[in-house]
Amino acid sequence: MANQSMEIITKALEYSAMLAEEKVDAQLSKLNEMDEDDLERLKEKRLDALKKAQKQKQEWLCKGHGEYKEIPSEKDFFGEVKESKNVVCHFYKNSTFRCKIIDKHLAILAKKHVETKFIKLDVDKAPFLTERLRIKVIPTLALLLDGKTKDYVVGFADLGNTDEFTTEMLEWRLGCADVINYSGNLMDRPTGTQRSGTKFTKVEKKTIRGGALDSDSDSGDE
Repeated sequence: MANQSMEIITKALEYSAMLAEEKVDAQLSKLNEMDEDDLERLKEKRLDALKKAQKQKQEWLCKGHGEYKEIPSEKDFFGEVKESKNVVCHFYKNSTFRCKIIDKHLAILAKKHVETKFIKLDVDKAPFLTERLRIKVIPTLALLLDGKTKDYVVGFADLGNTDEFTTEMLEWRLGCADVINYSGNLMDRPTGTQRSGTKFTKVEKKTIRGGALDSDSDSGDE
């Protein structure tokens, strides 16, 4: 019985290898059939894509992406959010130790995910926003897309309820909100914990209009 099972597995592996080889052969054959003009067009297309990607990166960097920075007041918040599609804003207090833990991870992610702007704002300097966004737990991350608050990360509840969560865990959580370009599998939580056990903050859209926040519902808290 064991020999029969091994034989089946061996044949399956051989078949998979054969399919992979046929796929490579087909790609090589396609390349061989290309003339110099086809290859030149392919090269130009790839160079054009690289140039566009580099131009987009420079535009992001000019808008303050690529670094984790503090904004001086809630008045500056609206300008920062308006000019960037993806924004992660950390509402913090100097007296709260766990805010320093968030700072450490966001500084790393800001450099890795240039497509997103990472900022922080002292809640003591932002009474209007704190009230309008109903921020009651510190630290709280507001995750914004196109000027709308799509989601919140409230405390560490979504991050395993531990101070020892990894940068990868926070990165995965931001990826779940589509506020960064997450390259991993969102169904595969970094810690290996079942996703069904994850608690997420329920939130509705809050749109920034004319320097104010029009709130549709409560943000919820821990």
